This record gives sequence, C-alpha cells and structure tokens, in this order.
Amino acid sequence: MSARAVFLLAVLLLGAPAAAGERQWSWLGVRIRDLAEQEMEQIAAKHGLREGFGVVIVEVIEGAPAATAGLRAGDIVVAFGDRPVTETRLLQRLIAAAPVGAESRLTVLRDEGRRRVAVRLAAMPREVVGERVAVEYGFIVRESDRPGEVRREGASTPAITAVLPGSPAEKAGLEPGDVILQVDERPVVSREAARDGLADASPDRPLRLTVRRGAAHLSVTLKSP
Repeated sequence: MSARAVFLLAVLLLGAPAAAGERQWSWLGVRIRDLAEQEMEQIAAKHGLREGFGVVIVEVIEGAPAATAGLRAGDIVVAFGDRPVTETRLLQRLIAAAPVGAESRLTVLRDEGRRRVAVRLAAMPREVVGERVAVEYGFIVRESDRPGEVRREGASTPAITAVLPGSPAEKAGLEPGDVILQVDERPVVSREAARDGLADASPDRPLRLTVRRGAAHLSVTLKSP
C-alpha cells in the first residue's frame, strides 16, 4: 500500500510531546490525503494558482478542533500559518511544531474561494494516541475480520492492515495481515488493548511486538522513529 493510502487511513495530526516522559500530541482531528496530479491541475486552473498544491481533508472528526473551527470535508489546505502545504507529511510536521492549545491559521480552498480559518489545537485523545504512534512506526492497526481470529469475551484481535514503505515497521519485517499478540510484552486481546499499549510505549526506546503470522509467532523490534 502506498504512503498516500496509509495516511488517508490514519487519524491525523500529531504534535510535540508536552513534557519529558509524557506523550501528549497536538491534535487537529481530520483525515487527509495528498492531491492527485489531475486534481492539482484543476485547482491551479480554478483558483488562478501558478501551481496546484495542498492536501485534501477527507473527514472532519466530530467534536475535534477542526470541527469547532468550521473546517469541512473537501477543504484543500494550502497553508499553515505562512508556510505553504504541499503534502500530508509537511502538514504533520507543521502541526508538530505547534504546542497544545496554540491557535493556528490554516488557509483552505473551497468552491467559493480562499479562506483563512483559525483553529485552536487540542491535546490528542488517548484512544487516538495509540493509532498515531503506530503511524509513527509505519503501520496501521484494525480489528481482524478473519475467521477464527476472535478471542475471549468476543473481542477481535488487532491485525496490521498496512505497512509504510521505508518505515521502522517495514525494516523490522512486519507485514500486512500480521496479528498483534503483545506490545512491549503486554498481552493484547483487542484493538483497544493494542492502542493502549502503543500509547504507553516510550518514544525514546525501540518498540517490541509479538505477532502471529499464519501458524508462527514472531518477535520483532522496531527502531524508534
């Protein structure tokens, strides 16, 4: 799966840790993707831009800072503050440089034209942090829908659905379809348990996972991103 597809699936955006030893991220609360080449050409023609660029908001999470600020699905983010936004990773880095609680201004393109939207970044909810950490290491987690992959109390086991090329996850040998059994030696019985384990992972140390691949159990270590 391409990097673009991975970031489309991921809940964005991250930020810098609030304090040493504490994993707290700034959060905008949108799902985004890069523009396709044809979309860039259309945007350049419609808005009179010399070159089409930006990232598309695919979904605005209900109750998130983006929703409060009035951002919409379909908005094309072309600037964060005074910095042009050309791809999803750049927008992530710009959000990362902004502290939790900071008010930032995004420039977006809509059918009616260009708008500047003020948004106050919030701390990322804990249930999202684990997913964000997984993306840092280069993988996406979902509940397995394979027959027989259901454990006690009816909870589905979490499976890796995508691995980002060139990421610590790929370099460690993780593959789509791997089922997570442990995160840093903590047993995992559901997607929620996997997210909790990832949220508690130290950002300064390698991440240790035990996964099931077919009939085999494998231990893998992912280098800190």
